[in-house]
Amino acid sequence: MNGTRGPLAVTALGLGVVGPVGWMIHRRLANGSHSSRSEFERRAVAELSHPRSGRVATDADLGGLPEPVARYIRRSGAIGRPEIANYHARMHGRIRSGADATWMTFTGEQVNTFGAAPSRLFFIVAAMKGVPIDVFHSFIGADATMQAKALAVVTIVDQKGPEMVQSETVTILNDACVMAPFALIDPAFVWAPIDDRAAQVTFTRLDVTVSATLHFDDADQLIDFVSEDRRRDSTPQRWSTPIGRYRSLGDHWVMSYGEGRWHAPAPEGEFTYLEFELDDISYNVGPEAFLASRRRRSGSL
Repeated sequence: MNGTRGPLAVTALGLGVVGPVGWMIHRRLANGSHSSRSEFERRAVAELSHPRSGRVATDADLGGLPEPVARYIRRSGAIGRPEIANYHARMHGRIRSGADATWMTFTGEQVNTFGAAPSRLFFIVAAMKGVPIDVFHSFIGADATMQAKALAVVTIVDQKGPEMVQSETVTILNDACVMAPFALIDPAFVWAPIDDRAAQVTFTRLDVTVSATLHFDDADQLIDFVSEDRRRDSTPQRWSTPIGRYRSLGDHWVMSYGEGRWHAPAPEGEFTYLEFELDDISYNVGPEAFLASRRRRSGSL
């Protein structure tokens, strides 16, 4: 991890540029050309500009998959619709850094693409002790980064490197399993059956390989994703994402509430660090539709 804390951030966090004053400053700076919000938009437009095949998914695509995985993909509504090349999602929730840390509320926006080297862009605005914090994850090609900026402009966290690539590869695998099930027919996902309600998946992106175990319920819905391949503070640690609810969004049956959990050793133990509600998700989005959606909701992030 590379971290910096500028004088404005120290002032904001230590002396109290909080509440209405902090948010007023944030609103004035968040749309600047060097802000994380603007960088998220630029990169998303570029990623969403890649051509889409338009090929329609059929039952034949599910051949060879473990039965619970095939049933889950059918349940999602993917069959008979164009294969998923990308998605644009919005969510809200709360997040914390440890079992005893204070929860921070957030609103978030995410763009994922699929193909030879899937990409992930994730941008949230959180509130830490009343101070607006912008957090931006970017994973394109071989580069994975995460930056957090106080008041939209002052970098307080800057992460990158091999450990970030490893963790973000697990996250892309999770994103596909949870939010874009039909993407799982790609040869990059290698499956091993466990039983009628579980399967193991191994995923290779460029030169990084990770794996996870998926658990399904009697309604053919994914209810948990468990991986040993993510790192927390440079140490491998079990990570899981239990899913609590599903709902219909457009033509798709998708999760609507999920959590992120670390399974830490004692004395910290297992704890939930992320709770979120999926507000909206659109598949196979072009750059024009993405920008139009952002303009309509310009005050939400």
